[in-house]
Amino acid sequence: MSELYPLLLLPEFYERVWGTRDLSLMYPHKAARQGGFEKPIGEVWLTGDECRVSNGPLAGQKLADVTKRFGRELLGDAASDASRFPLLLKMIFPKEKLSVQVHPDDEAARAKGQSCGKTECWYVLAAEPGAQVAIGFKGDVSREQAGKAIAENHLEEMLNWVNVRPGEMVYVAAGTVHAIGPGVILVETQQNSDTTYRLYDYGRGRELHISEGLAAMKPHPPMGKVPRRESNGTVNLISSPCFVVDKFVLREMKTIPARAGKSSAQVLVALDGCGAVEANGMPAVTFAKGEAIVLPASIRDFRIRPQWALECLRASVPGEATEHPQTTLT
Repeated sequence: MSELYPLLLLPEFYERVWGTRDLSLMYPHKAARQGGFEKPIGEVWLTGDECRVSNGPLAGQKLADVTKRFGRELLGDAASDASRFPLLLKMIFPKEKLSVQVHPDDEAARAKGQSCGKTECWYVLAAEPGAQVAIGFKGDVSREQAGKAIAENHLEEMLNWVNVRPGEMVYVAAGTVHAIGPGVILVETQQNSDTTYRLYDYGRGRELHISEGLAAMKPHPPMGKVPRRESNGTVNLISSPCFVVDKFVLREMKTIPARAGKSSAQVLVALDGCGAVEANGMPAVTFAKGEAIVLPASIRDFRIRPQWALECLRASVPGEATEHPQTTLT
């Protein structure tokens, strides 16, 4: 009998210079002091290697250690690396603009001894009117032109800034020059890599990686807003070679069947409300807004029982060959 079960993870809070001290929209219980956190929090990692299990016999163990111990029993056959959890999910809370940056693809990352590149997507959980993200350039920009713009401090003006609204999904394939503006809260799903090349940082004094970033740039990477698709009560926000993300809005119990193809671990993230995840022969696990549960690949089918109402995302590695999604840049 398997020792695995649905794993409720404790989020990890990371200070960022562009972050905020007020995370009350998602984590009101964490703002114990009036005025919120002492330092600006920009990222909350939900499935990071350092995130610890909070329930059951594996409580206290890091996700990285659980992954190494159980391998494919946890990850399934769809993951390319049986020793590393494939997806990093996090929440982004920018009070100021993030740096203009780019990430390497798998080939470039592995040439430097890294396990994988970094393709990501952003689900817009909240957005103030006029909030924007930058996806690529307004037109064709060569590496030489980008390098000159960096030296002359006007790279930001060349970016394609687009307005975003709650409920939208944005795809950012590796090689895309991008940035995130203030006034949004994003749920990011990405390959499990923290490799970021900063090209421009508004004079904040942090290290830049101009030569690496220019080399990682691609002229026309897949990027942009992704139209959602709905079928049988499940909203597919994005399907791509690296991840599939669905959304559920539940007011009654729903059985969630496994996806077709190779098996994969599944990550559930509660966006609003709370509910319980039930799998045959295992104790129910309750999760609430801002929390994540990892469903081992060995659990093929499970049920979500909302407590009044629950809005949540499900992310997994695709079990079949999947193309980049269709996108729009407006």
